[in-house]
Amino acid sequence: METFHVSFPAFSPDDQAEQRTCLICGDRATGLHYGIISCEGCKGFFKRSICNKRVYRCNRDRNCEMSRKQRNRCQYCRLLKCLQMGMNRKAIREDGMPGGRNKSIGPVQISDEEIERIMSGQEFKEEASLPDHTWSNNGDSDHSSPGNGISEGNQPSPASTLSSTRSLEMNGYVAALRDQYMGTPVAQHYQFLPHLFTYAAAQSTLLPAQTRGLYPQSQTLIAQLVAAEDLAPLSTPMLIEDGYRVTQVELFALLCRLADELLFRQISWVKKLPFFNELSIEDYTCLLSATWQELLLLACLTIYSTQVFGELADVTAKYKPSDDELQGFSEDGMEVMERLIYLFRKIHQLKISNEEYACMKVINFLNQDIGGLSNVAHLEQLNKRYWYVCQDYTEYKYPHQPKRFPEVMMCLPEIRCIAGKLVKVPLEQLPLLFKAVLHSCKSSLSAGAEPDN
Repeated sequence: METFHVSFPAFSPDDQAEQRTCLICGDRATGLHYGIISCEGCKGFFKRSICNKRVYRCNRDRNCEMSRKQRNRCQYCRLLKCLQMGMNRKAIREDGMPGGRNKSIGPVQISDEEIERIMSGQEFKEEASLPDHTWSNNGDSDHSSPGNGISEGNQPSPASTLSSTRSLEMNGYVAALRDQYMGTPVAQHYQFLPHLFTYAAAQSTLLPAQTRGLYPQSQTLIAQLVAAEDLAPLSTPMLIEDGYRVTQVELFALLCRLADELLFRQISWVKKLPFFNELSIEDYTCLLSATWQELLLLACLTIYSTQVFGELADVTAKYKPSDDELQGFSEDGMEVMERLIYLFRKIHQLKISNEEYACMKVINFLNQDIGGLSNVAHLEQLNKRYWYVCQDYTEYKYPHQPKRFPEVMMCLPEIRCIAGKLVKVPLEQLPLLFKAVLHSCKSSLSAGAEPDN
């Protein structure tokens, strides 16, 4: 089997390595650093911030624009972006010397609470019992590339303003939903996902297309992944007679049947993967056990979205929850609902192709951070391979969308987070949760439009 090294030229010609971009600021990336593709500047900034246990402040709304020219403007938002994109602080050597430890590929999922502890300095104090100290936000002078100086002016960037507008819009959207379904006002503290839209429309300018071909190896690997997928429509019946009122038990049973079919398809998919014979039974069982909820969620939002947001949404519309069900809807359920609506909008906006879906799925599946795996090094190489393949395909297929690959990859940590929070929602609340989410997502589409894929 061919080995894929950390540096880009091992996978592609040197003249193509320049095209890879940092997932933090969009500058030219130099490789995989602390788990994600990034430039030397963001790599060094993250290392200094963690090693020196720095605590920053944001003088705006914690949604500052991150670009090559703007990244030094706010250290708080730059570190926040590093953590949200999956940089692994545990991969930094404790002695601060070059080189890493516990190398990890792909986004490392940490909770919002842990991110907040790191950003506030609480995590550092718990680890080392160090006194609190705050660094002023006066820029971090890394000079890894031209044009990375601090921008003039102190006004919020267009991207941060747009992100704040979306957050306010979402709060009103959720409030309206809760008023409709629960009859009680929603709390005004739901601000969970501003980072999902970091790459806002205001900063995604179109660049001249650079005509190039898809690397032959990428073309082969993607074709193998797509061939392993079952793209046929779901066979679970989801047609209900007009006027029939669906009960909570019936809707729950339908959701279970759908989950059974989707899970069966994932098990079949694993056995068709081109590297299946390279994994031990224990490892692929461990991976599937840990990621099946994420794989189901990704499939529902992409290749099966027409049925989920069409036929299934029509079924849930015939379910009328009782007053007790409405009043008992939990805060965990509200958070999952908000995150799912955001994620649906983002994925619908991206119009993710079958090829991108197949790559996202296998990258998410090959999560070597899962405990109990026997061959972590091999899983890391496989993950790295398909991460590069996905970027190669995206940059080749969508040359006018330079931020597309980071935007696609940003969906994976969110899917993992939602799947993790979904298990906290009581089973009896799932019918109401799916009704609210499907109704909201379907209503957010333009009149007469159908979900893509």
